[in-house]
Amino acid sequence: MRKMMTVGVIYGSTRPGRFCDRVARWVIEEIEADGAFLVEAIDPLDAALADPDSVRSAIARSDAFVIVTPEYNHSYPAPLKALIDGASSEWHAKPVAFVSYGGGSGGTRAVEHLRGVFAELHAVGLRDSLSFANAWERFDAAGRLIEPERARRTMAVVLARLRWWAGALLVARSTMPYAEAA
Repeated sequence: MRKMMTVGVIYGSTRPGRFCDRVARWVIEEIEADGAFLVEAIDPLDAALADPDSVRSAIARSDAFVIVTPEYNHSYPAPLKALIDGASSEWHAKPVAFVSYGGGSGGTRAVEHLRGVFAELHAVGLRDSLSFANAWERFDAAGRLIEPERARRTMAVVLARLRWWAGALLVARSTMPYAEAA
């Protein structure tokens, strides 16, 4: 019997009163409802992640990732970059999905910048993603998504792709370990 795969849900913001908590909570609920992954939250506000070994361990334990990121100044936040850069080979040959949020663009510019970063880390960025334009209007005060049907359909596609890539790359890593060419 194949082990249950682990998805690291990475919080992209550390701002006080961050909106990221609402979006990440919704993402985690959708992943848990899907039932294909065990979820590990990887939050840069977690004091344990101040230790570089803890960051590398959290990344190494995950078979796949969902990055939940806002868009700050047409890109992604510095704490997310620091977390990503805290690991190296632990990212290799693992899939990364993106859920973004923000104003009118829904965080898509942040995702486009992240795609290049993960390509450099030998990770597989998924083409399908989910973005929440004007996110603060999409969630109620309790953090529930208002009119969630379209977002759920999109998230189901993202998770289906993530499941496929995670499974395929897990098999590939176990049969022929990934290594950078010298």
